[in-house]
Amino acid sequence: MDDPVFAFPKRSRGPDLKAAMRQARIEEAERSGAVAELRGAELARLEMLREELAPVVAQIPNDAEMFDFGIVGAEKPRLFVDMVAYVEMGRDRRTFRFIQDTRGGRLALAESERLEPIVEAVTSYLGRRLVERERALAGETLSPLAALRPAEPAAEPLARAAAIEAAPRRERRYTVGDLVFAFLLGMIVGAGLLFLAAWWKARGGLAFLGLPFLG
Repeated sequence: MDDPVFAFPKRSRGPDLKAAMRQARIEEAERSGAVAELRGAELARLEMLREELAPVVAQIPNDAEMFDFGIVGAEKPRLFVDMVAYVEMGRDRRTFRFIQDTRGGRLALAESERLEPIVEAVTSYLGRRLVERERALAGETLSPLAALRPAEPAAEPLARAAAIEAAPRRERRYTVGDLVFAFLLGMIVGAGLLFLAAWWKARGGLAFLGLPFLG
């Protein structure tokens, strides 16, 4: 079953007097070339796009507050979809440009002189945003359950310590070089002791204390 968000409105095939009047204003502004009239032509085109999107916007859930449709008639008129996505007219004032502001800069999601591709692009964007919202709400619902689970990162240090304790310890093995060094060190220490004893005997032992040398 298809998601109702992606359902496109059925356009009436009968004559539309309001649309005909807007088209006449746009053509008149393009012929005159006046800046104010050209800006009015951009506003008229964006107004036509908003009316085409009205049936799609009506399907958005009431609690989805991240969307805010509205035309801002500044120096560069724009039809905002939310805080980061909007539709504006190109330099030729005929091409609709669906833009999204990202951290890496502006991203053109769709461009066309016709309304239908822009309506489809905006509808797809709304569907993706609503799916992201559902996932975020599902994550918030499961977060209390996740708090009841044992913390795995805290168990890692204990497991690592147990593995180190269970690991077999390597015994120190002495090499031939170690034995030779110990033998030479013993000879040097023994010779030093003999020299010290001979020197001590030559000085009379403890004669200076009134005791004979015990030799």
